[in-house]
Amino acid sequence: MTEQAVFLDFATVSCRDDVDATPLYRVLPELVCHDTSTDDEVGTRLATAEVVLLNKIRLDQRRIATAPQLKLICAAATGTDNIDLEAAATRDIAVCNIAAYCTQSVVQHVFALLLALNQHLAGYQALLRDGAWRGSPQFCLLDYPIRELAGKVIGIVGHGELGSAVADVARAFGMHVLLSERPGSPVRAGRVAFEDLLGRVDVLSLHCPLTPQTRGLIGEAELMRMKPGALLINTARGGLVDAPALLQSLQSGQLGGAGIDVLEQEPPVDGNVLLDAGLPNLIVTPHIAWAAIEARQRAIDEMAANVSAWQDGLRRNRVV
Repeated sequence: MTEQAVFLDFATVSCRDDVDATPLYRVLPELVCHDTSTDDEVGTRLATAEVVLLNKIRLDQRRIATAPQLKLICAAATGTDNIDLEAAATRDIAVCNIAAYCTQSVVQHVFALLLALNQHLAGYQALLRDGAWRGSPQFCLLDYPIRELAGKVIGIVGHGELGSAVADVARAFGMHVLLSERPGSPVRAGRVAFEDLLGRVDVLSLHCPLTPQTRGLIGEAELMRMKPGALLINTARGGLVDAPALLQSLQSGQLGGAGIDVLEQEPPVDGNVLLDAGLPNLIVTPHIAWAAIEARQRAIDEMAANVSAWQDGLRRNRVV
């Protein structure tokens, strides 16, 4: 029997059909893909669905209760904090996520942000727009100091799939890699206490999940502990960083620069102090570190593989 299936927010993985959804239709011939779903539309679309595919739509206990036929929730992401796993387990609804689908994309973005900040690309572009090179008495401009990454220290918080891949590329640049221990945990061999790591790194890159323990991980006190001029890269979760404290640190010159791909509220309908900062040493991107076309296609393929396994009674990428 063919399952009734719906993808609630297909536009979060496909822009103008730049990925091939055929693998999903192959395992779910009755699949209906909606680019977006309002809160009211979610309720309507769940009413008869047996399989729900989603990325960032929230399925809380109330929503799950309105889906009497639901058997499988398949997420187009690794994180499942938008799904009430306890409510799903109570109903014996399977929940699957995907993993290791966007590693290269995220690594590229981390170093795109890092290199843009280190090379002061925004500052030099501004000088060119103002005619500084055209009117220069010499062949080059040296207004912003550029440092070699080789020999610099990068600290990585969260040494899973993504953190490990970033560490590998950092070593290829000749950087020294320090791995942070989880804050408040005993220090294991090969790790550095988080509080000690802050003062030793030239670059801090965040790759840990957002939990009650990590929310606000980087605040005023932590930024003050960092080396003057250090760079902060966050491609993990916006809630890890106190945005007003970060802005103040950048404005004061304590922090040399920040590359931020994630904000606490997404989309930032209520605004965010980082969006209006207008600082040359701050780059904010709209949660695109994961979003290379190849990574999004891989997400589609992985979701299809999860559905196929579930149909065969197998537990592939099951979190419930």
